[in-house]
Amino acid sequence: MNKEVGENLATILGVTPGLLDELDRTMTFRVGRPGVLERVYDENQALIKKTLANLSVQSDKAEDIRAALRTTAAIHEEHLLKYLEGVPGATQFEKAVTLAKRIANIEKGFFLKKSFGADILRKRRPENLLKFLGFASVDEMLAHHDVAEIFSALRFIESTEWMHETFADAYKNFTAADFEEREVEIRVLGPEWHDVAAQFVAKKHHNVSHLKEFGVIFLNPIAEDVRGKFLRDFALLLHYCHEVAFYSRMFRVSAGMPDFATRLMSLLRGDVNDVKSVGDGQWLIIQRYLVKENPTDPRLFLPHVNPESLHWLRGERDLATLGQGTPGLGLELWANLDWVGSLFDHGNERVVSFDLEDEAMSAVSAAEGKDEFFNYHQREAMWTKIFAEYAGGEAAMDKLLVENFLDGVITF
Repeated sequence: MNKEVGENLATILGVTPGLLDELDRTMTFRVGRPGVLERVYDENQALIKKTLANLSVQSDKAEDIRAALRTTAAIHEEHLLKYLEGVPGATQFEKAVTLAKRIANIEKGFFLKKSFGADILRKRRPENLLKFLGFASVDEMLAHHDVAEIFSALRFIESTEWMHETFADAYKNFTAADFEEREVEIRVLGPEWHDVAAQFVAKKHHNVSHLKEFGVIFLNPIAEDVRGKFLRDFALLLHYCHEVAFYSRMFRVSAGMPDFATRLMSLLRGDVNDVKSVGDGQWLIIQRYLVKENPTDPRLFLPHVNPESLHWLRGERDLATLGQGTPGLGLELWANLDWVGSLFDHGNERVVSFDLEDEAMSAVSAAEGKDEFFNYHQREAMWTKIFAEYAGGEAAMDKLLVENFLDGVITF
């Protein structure tokens, strides 16, 4: 492997060139695809050059490039909000849901029957929620509110301990027969949830969340009038569409295996194998952003593939496709940039991410006076891009992920 290629990619990924060199030798031998890292490097540099030309950026300073990217993200948000005015819906939230359903185009899924949600609530009364809504019984509450709505609101009101205990007790006996085929739901919670939902938004810093097992994505009725937040959260909504669809496939796969409940609970927890090394030709599957929990987690510096990156790839592709078909929107700029990033400021190298979500988050940070820059989406996406190239493309990667997801590791 070319020395410049190894040093560049290794710095971006936070690993040593030696690790990548050994990885490339092993993978080339096992899959018969030489020159993968060189091709990734060349494509990365070509996309950066093309993007900077489109933005009319001639500087090679990280500060200037970051400023141009996050400013562009904010401008594209303005274009998207203008476009949204012509989408059906009584509110901006309803319009966002309509648009997301249209452009994500996800199929029916395999989800837990809602009747079991009602059973869970009857067995473990959510006292705080009942008190908040003013109902004396679970059945009275369910006569006024849908199960999915109630489960969406539980995390706002009940304690973390109650949530964990309920999960551990209620989910341990589910079988595949307790699941059914139905559409993914995207819903806006009603105004009665506004005050408690505000606490969730303050903690999570976004107003979108989901219930994978129920196939439900929900928007909290909290308008955040901060530049960059709508684009950030709308991209997250699209990401969740693809994430819920992916986990639905995993529920189906698990349905044909023993210990369904154990596998279900592992999927919902987002378990990652607790290892400090992998064998030759092995790639760890990391199904959540460990960097947000511990930036020095040793698993982040092993060869790995992150399905979160796949969901982001597809969600951001939805936006780019919308841009390609809508003159003046500008979102097509972000096509295939989820994994793109490089080093600038020679001698004081700083990584600049070209990923849309990283840049939308950076725009929010600038609007809030924090002036933070993000690149963790891009770094994980680059690992996933490299894996996909060795695997033979996105479809081959997707197949390997589904087949090996429950084992937590893919071996070539």
